[in-house]
Amino acid sequence: MRLPGRIDQTVGDAALYGLSAAFALVTALTSTLLPHRAWGAVAFWAYLAGFVIVAVQLVSRRPAFRLTLTWLVWGGSALLPLVVQAVQRAGGRTDRAQEEVLVAEQMGERLAHTGTPYLNRDAILALPPGEQLLGYAPYQPGMGIFGLPRAWFGDSWVTDARVWFALVTAGALVAALALVGPQVRALQFATVLPICALTLATGGDDLPVLALCLLALACCATGRYAAAGLAVGAAAALKLFAFPVLAVLVVLAWRTGNLRRFLPGAIGLPVLTLLPVFAVDAGAFVENVFRFPLGHGVVTSPAQSPFPGYLISQAVPGGRYVAAALLVAVALAILVLLLRRPPRTAAAAALFSGYGLLAAILLMPTTRFGYLLYPLALLVWAPALRQYTALEAPRSDTALYRL
Repeated sequence: MRLPGRIDQTVGDAALYGLSAAFALVTALTSTLLPHRAWGAVAFWAYLAGFVIVAVQLVSRRPAFRLTLTWLVWGGSALLPLVVQAVQRAGGRTDRAQEEVLVAEQMGERLAHTGTPYLNRDAILALPPGEQLLGYAPYQPGMGIFGLPRAWFGDSWVTDARVWFALVTAGALVAALALVGPQVRALQFATVLPICALTLATGGDDLPVLALCLLALACCATGRYAAAGLAVGAAAALKLFAFPVLAVLVVLAWRTGNLRRFLPGAIGLPVLTLLPVFAVDAGAFVENVFRFPLGHGVVTSPAQSPFPGYLISQAVPGGRYVAAALLVAVALAILVLLLRRPPRTAAAAALFSGYGLLAAILLMPTTRFGYLLYPLALLVWAPALRQYTALEAPRSDTALYRL
């Protein structure tokens, strides 16, 4: 028997917060990563409080305040542990940030003093062996912007790169919800879902990229293609993970006749961040952003989650090339499907982006479990975007219904 709509949603909220509390508790007790343990010790209480509130609502059969509760739980499960760890780190704790935070801040330091956030191969080779891994910055040049506060104003919890990751993430999500309305389940999968909250509190660099991509999709859904271009262009200036979303939105903009409005921001922002870097040392960019993630750097990437691509690269003779070939084959198949059945709606574009990124994450030779936050959020946001295109003959959109 199906429960009434609002009760049904609240049951889902109870399951989300309850399972998240269990995950946080297990993380606090068993994780070998100290920033993760510290996150779990704080986030557990936020998730537990959310579960108790939802349970009371279920018993009273008067579910309410879902959106407000989502923001509050996000504050307790992500923002509070982030600030606690940033304060402790500023006080001298060296185990209160993941490597991504250090890399982003070092990028800002180099950007402020040399004009490029990257070290070239010779400079990395010259580092002590224990520091060579952190010498790499496998991000787009724009990521260095989050390290500039620390480079300019010194060590403080306010200049911690995660604080600025969180501000951009919150701003982009608030803007997206202002466009598409209070989509609670979609918001939860970009905020309170443990894979997102843990990532923001301990590392954080993926969350502004994801939030800007979601904002771009919301802008497309409401016909704001110039703003969509700026949002996804900003995401692409931060990390390569945004480029599949950018490619899908280029096709959507072309299919809907909005390409001229979309392209200036989408292409212009990444290019503008690349030009000064290329002028200083183009080889350093290639070494950091392409050679290192593909396994050709001075040291090996620690991103080794046991997904098919990694397992193939380790267990099969010439496995790295086999995994790379599979990744290219899947990318070409998605490209053919994208061109033959181009998305006509932002919802279809979200599905294309989500499934495409899921395939890429599973097949990349070096990847992390945390990267799954991208496809999960994109796929859950698709229904939230569909309401703005439901009257545009979606039954003829084969990309939406046959993907």
